Amino acid sequence: MVLRMVLDFQKSHTHATMASVSSFGKYTHAIVRCIPSSFGTAEMAADASNGGAEPVDLAKAHRQYGVYTGILRQKLGLQVIELAADEGLPCSTLVGDLAVIQGDTALLTRPWVPSRRDEISSVKKVLEELKLRVVEVTDEGATLDGSDVLFTGREFFVGISKWTNHRGAEMVADAFRDFAVSTVPVSGTLHLRSFCSMAGSETVVIGSSDVAKKAMKTMEQLTDHHYETLTVPDDPAANCVYARLGQKSSVLLHRSAEEYPNSVQVRGKSALPGGWGGVGWGKGLSLYPWTRCGGCKEEEEEEEEEEEDCI
Repeated sequence: MVLRMVLDFQKSHTHATMASVSSFGKYTHAIVRCIPSSFGTAEMAADASNGGAEPVDLAKAHRQYGVYTGILRQKLGLQVIELAADEGLPCSTLVGDLAVIQGDTALLTRPWVPSRRDEISSVKKVLEELKLRVVEVTDEGATLDGSDVLFTGREFFVGISKWTNHRGAEMVADAFRDFAVSTVPVSGTLHLRSFCSMAGSETVVIGSSDVAKKAMKTMEQLTDHHYETLTVPDDPAANCVYARLGQKSSVLLHRSAEEYPNSVQVRGKSALPGGWGGVGWGKGLSLYPWTRCGGCKEEEEEEEEEEEDCI
């Protein structure tokens, strides 16, 4: 749930398409929210994209959260804005569902689960303090989860899923009028970004399930641009965060080799742009570039030991 646990936005304060492509992956801030104890409740499991098949290990979730926020600060150099946990909002740590941000515009979503709409106010306050142009979904018939919205740097794809309907997609098109917005059917309980994400301005990482394959085919039919594709065996492994560090280097925040070894091998063998590094998300959260460097794993282990619980 990498992309659901963070809201991050780009340095560019322009809506021009070419400027957005050139600044794609450059971030300044990340908004995260501490994990409440209620994150492991039945309500939380019922809302999870995976259908709640596995119980939440709260101790593990806190460890991962600590290392994850450490990576955002120390490895990616972002200003991390950390919101306090709210026991009355068990899903609130999944802040990536609550807003779609591009340039200086932030579209607050309208989650399909009614109780999650109470999570919006705290995020709205932060976005307003950051002087972004905040747009709200006013259509009561619209549902929109941020995890169903994929921005490529050139255009938006919005998953039409259990969580997001066509009226929600129309809200994205209305908020970001300088970009093409296309809808992609997503069956079952998944979000669009449960199985795909960007690995650069030209590359889509996509899972191997039938749902993922159908979505990718739809996107290829709808776009006027040719994207390279990187297909990984495991859908969750395609849920990544791409970030540029300076002019010549980039990193991909992804699930760890311990969780999805086959998918990490595919990434390592692929002809990705030069200067890339990989930051493992999940068990262990080891840090390693595509061309491995010694000592990185040890650095992450030290970070995990030094992490503090969020109060």
